Amino acid sequence: MAEDITAYVAAADDDIVAQLKDFLRIPSISALPEHRGDIQRAAQWVAGALRAAGMPRVDIMDTGGAPLVFAHWHVSDQLPTVIIYGHYDVQPVDPLDLWSTPPFEPSVRGGRLYARGASDDKGNIFMPIKAVEAYKELHGQPPLNIKFLIEGEEEVGSPHLAAFMEKHRDLLAAHLAICADGSMWDHQTPSLVTGSRGLAGLQIDVTGPAGDLHSGNHGGGVQNPLHALAAILAGLRSPEGKILVPGFYDDVRDLTPEEKAAIDAVPFDEEAYKAQLGVAELFGEPGYSTLERQWVRPTLEVNGMWGGFQGEGIKTVLPSTAHAKITCRLVPDQDPDKVLDLVEAHIMANVPPGVQVSVRRFPGSARPYVMPVKHIALTVAADILSSIYGRRPLVTRMGGTLPVAEMFRRLLGVNMVFYSFGGPDDQIHAPDESLPLAAIRRGIVAHYEYLGALARVDARQLQVSP
Repeated sequence: MAEDITAYVAAADDDIVAQLKDFLRIPSISALPEHRGDIQRAAQWVAGALRAAGMPRVDIMDTGGAPLVFAHWHVSDQLPTVIIYGHYDVQPVDPLDLWSTPPFEPSVRGGRLYARGASDDKGNIFMPIKAVEAYKELHGQPPLNIKFLIEGEEEVGSPHLAAFMEKHRDLLAAHLAICADGSMWDHQTPSLVTGSRGLAGLQIDVTGPAGDLHSGNHGGGVQNPLHALAAILAGLRSPEGKILVPGFYDDVRDLTPEEKAAIDAVPFDEEAYKAQLGVAELFGEPGYSTLERQWVRPTLEVNGMWGGFQGEGIKTVLPSTAHAKITCRLVPDQDPDKVLDLVEAHIMANVPPGVQVSVRRFPGSARPYVMPVKHIALTVAADILSSIYGRRPLVTRMGGTLPVAEMFRRLLGVNMVFYSFGGPDDQIHAPDESLPLAAIRRGIVAHYEYLGALARVDARQLQVSP
């Protein structure tokens, strides 16, 4: 079977690249209202590609925002059903002057395809579509039941996705989800991401006098909101980086020996990492490695703070207000609302004298996600990637937040396997985004082989582990 799909992809290579270029020419920027028409065009393009791949049912569905493309190919009640997730929207392109070629005029240079969306996520979602098309051409149908859910709002936080999934649970029912959005450790080293951190955020507003005051006339007799804010923030973490909010760590799930061993096996070069970031030393919660702190430990970070005079030179002002934005990355089994309750309670219990403090929570909280390392779907994926790359994949976590994985678990009752073929050097969200042509070919083969292998797994084994 591997020889068949490899030969098929090689023979179709020019057409595959040409079709992907057509997709990449659509400036489907979800963050900018002036591109609403392009969002509609991209949804239509995806629907056409799925129909060309042989999917018997393809619908463009309303979400209250950008349309979502759903497709379904039912082969047999006796076979597992997988649902493949991705998105057709892309990030804005500025600063435009840093692009070597126009972002929506795809070009190939040095074996890479350059365009906005080449890696995130048009190139990656195109791979499983072409894998299904290969099954249609080589065997008449895919080896198992397949659904696609391709949205147009991922780059703006998927604001309508959860409601859509709740409304259409039966339509989206599956045994396993595959995420065609993300990357490998690098383009030569395969990896399987088994989890991502959650997210919760808030803003602290500190109010002192009714207006800004002359610091000479009033300094020393009135509390300065900036100093009060600094004291509040200093009380949230120890100098070593441990979070001091009572109860913050209570629900944090400890790593299993297998999970810790998998992280320890990742070839992480701290010296190279420091050089890359331009820092003299690394910092974080004592007792944990850098990767553990970034992947499986929770954080509390100040993302911004402001107040008073910020122009050039000096203005002797005692400001009336001060503000800070905070986000927390969360790990299993932390609940965003509970964490925000704890942080807010700690802040309000430590308000310095002479000021009033209020806390505003940001929308868009997300729960953390983790998948058992020994899950059969990961074992099968590891075997496929080993055969394609010639080495066993690393088992990693994601320090950032991908809310869709937890949505699939909570709303549809399925695990999500991160199975995509970008790389850390693809410049996603930045000028000169690109994807190696070799990664496109490899990704199509890998999706084809993975679907075939999953068809041989008992559907009950793919269900969420207890």
